[in-house]
Amino acid sequence: MHQQFLDTKYMHMALRLAKRAKGLTSPNPMVGAVVVKDDTVISRGYHQRAGSSHAEVLALQKAGTKAKGATLYVTLEPCTHTDKRTPPCAPFIVESGIKRIVVAMIDPNPKVSGKGIEMLLAAGIDVATGICETEARRLNEAFIKHISTGMPFVTLKIAQTLDGKIATASGESKWITGEPARLEGYRLRHENDAVMVGINTILADNPLLTARVRHGRDPIPVVVDTHLRTPVDARILSRERQVRTIIATVKTAPGRKIRQLKGAGAEVLLVKSSHGRVEMKDLMKKLGALGVMSVLIEGGSKINASALAAGIVDKAILFIAPMFMTGSEALSCIGGPSPRKLYKAIKLDAIRYREVGQDLMIEGYIAHKSPKDIS
Repeated sequence: MHQQFLDTKYMHMALRLAKRAKGLTSPNPMVGAVVVKDDTVISRGYHQRAGSSHAEVLALQKAGTKAKGATLYVTLEPCTHTDKRTPPCAPFIVESGIKRIVVAMIDPNPKVSGKGIEMLLAAGIDVATGICETEARRLNEAFIKHISTGMPFVTLKIAQTLDGKIATASGESKWITGEPARLEGYRLRHENDAVMVGINTILADNPLLTARVRHGRDPIPVVVDTHLRTPVDARILSRERQVRTIIATVKTAPGRKIRQLKGAGAEVLLVKSSHGRVEMKDLMKKLGALGVMSVLIEGGSKINASALAAGIVDKAILFIAPMFMTGSEALSCIGGPSPRKLYKAIKLDAIRYREVGQDLMIEGYIAHKSPKDIS
């Protein structure tokens, strides 16, 4: 019982270390590591960004000869393969003299999955797995989905009133939520590879879609634009931007406008069409193939409805302001037709709530259930 308590304690420490690199490691996972001997922390390390040393290597290098006979806590199974920039971790662990290793979760990457554990066991190292696995999987949910399916993890973010409105009848929406909620939204942009909006958001607000996080990174803007109405002078095409802008359209889009947008610096992505619009699942497949591991949707009523109808959304985050917009003409957060039966409503699982300034933040995962699962 005492050992289980210690394992949980030090794994939580490793998870906190891993979280320091949120938004900075893609396409790699976030990983933290702690070296412990005689209930004393000898060293710590975390993977800081893609291309830098892995967490285990950093922690063991800091520990030096003190690592011999110690326990290593790591949030993800150590790798056995050499990627483009970094050597494998498992052989380094074997050479360090580590006596025991505690791993939160098995690496879902087929190049690793189980092979790291096998190498450590073969070297006579005591291995324990599954400690704080739920927390570890949640931390790297985007990496897990992308490496397992080739598709990005998709988060739908909505800022709304208590009655589910995102704009007045005249289109005014700045600002429904307070500044703390907006700052939280910028943090979400920093943590995702791409931020996706519909063409109506570009035409109405002409946003930059930057993260505005100190030492953070800007996401790739993705505009869903079936008829290529994006102006060539839109702010997201500014030459000062450090990331490319992707315009997703259908294969029948006018070639002349495609050339104009490319000339303005956009990357035009031709996607299958569904009912005359960009097909969302095909768009996600193409973004995933481009290495986009996570997408934050910040669209309006139509894009939100399309994403949910297509089944591409994994998580929803709502910022709810303590106000009523009232009236049927105000814009609802999700458009499109409503289901005729209640069991067809989209439900959320694993819900978490917290106050963000004067607003309420609700976070949950889309529950993919069929009618037979509902009692």
